[in-house]
Amino acid sequence: MTRAIEMTHGEVNVDAALIASDLELDPAAVLEEMRSGRLTSRWERGVDNDAGRYRVTFFHGNRRLSLIVDANGEVLERSLRQPRGLRAEVVTGARRP
Repeated sequence: MTRAIEMTHGEVNVDAALIASDLELDPAAVLEEMRSGRLTSRWERGVDNDAGRYRVTFFHGNRRLSLIVDANGEVLERSLRQPRGLRAEVVTGARRP
């Protein structure tokens, strides 16, 4: 298990090195990507059987990195998804000549 997430007083801090390589970023670029809106995240609190766990998901380009952590910030699970065959022209609606 890796502890790279700190949760204190309603704030969540994630070590940039923990997510950078999976999102194909330099750790030094993570903060700038977040400020620009190119890297976004979502934080979810577990309920019922998942009580005491949290999921934080990071979105960058077509990559999605999800981390499941416990109440102490220990990473329990991680998964990376990147849709295959997704083309920019499909997303933007552009057509080929």
